[in-house]
Amino acid sequence: MDTNGQRSAVIMGDLVRSESSLPIELLHERFNQAIDHQNLEHAATLVSPLTITLGDEFQGLASTLTQAMTIARDLRLELLADKIDCRFVVGIVEIKTPLNPSKAWNMMGPGLSRARNKLNQKKADQFYRFSIAEAPITEALLDAIGAGLSAIERSWTDQQREDISALMSGLSPTELSKRRNVSVHSIYKVRSSGDFDTYAIQWHAINEALGAFDKQGNLS
Repeated sequence: MDTNGQRSAVIMGDLVRSESSLPIELLHERFNQAIDHQNLEHAATLVSPLTITLGDEFQGLASTLTQAMTIARDLRLELLADKIDCRFVVGIVEIKTPLNPSKAWNMMGPGLSRARNKLNQKKADQFYRFSIAEAPITEALLDAIGAGLSAIERSWTDQQREDISALMSGLSPTELSKRRNVSVHSIYKVRSSGDFDTYAIQWHAINEALGAFDKQGNLS
């Protein structure tokens, strides 16, 4: 299929300090499992699936920036459950070669190398970054919000991560309290201690900004 000039959203990522996380065999197994799981969960929105390009790096293409960002968050939180840190870049690309719908390989176009260069800056303390060449000021603001999200995630306990992940996926505090067999008050305590409200506001701001680019750039 000829996709000359097709604008898409790229998701790139790599593991942070992968050599010190888990035994290499277990790390490789969990990493592959998480990639496979997200490809299944988001099959309807991925136009080229998440593909491991090196031992600890991957990339994929989504229909929209907002979808790409959701995939990045879901993969990040899934890997965190195994205490694996991963950083991401989400950005706009224009594919000038035929789209590869089975593997995110062998495609070229403006935006891919820029996103890769940004990922290679290796900011280990910042897990969400953005590559939007046409809007550098907005890109910088999104990077700043991404740094805030990263700081909140680094502060979480395992219980905070589990509960906030469930809440971000759409589960209500009442539903979560029944799942955990605890009081709703306990869920709200975890929400508060994990800075859930600030976290959710920042995610909403990112999605609003990316949604505007989706419409302006005819990403669909």
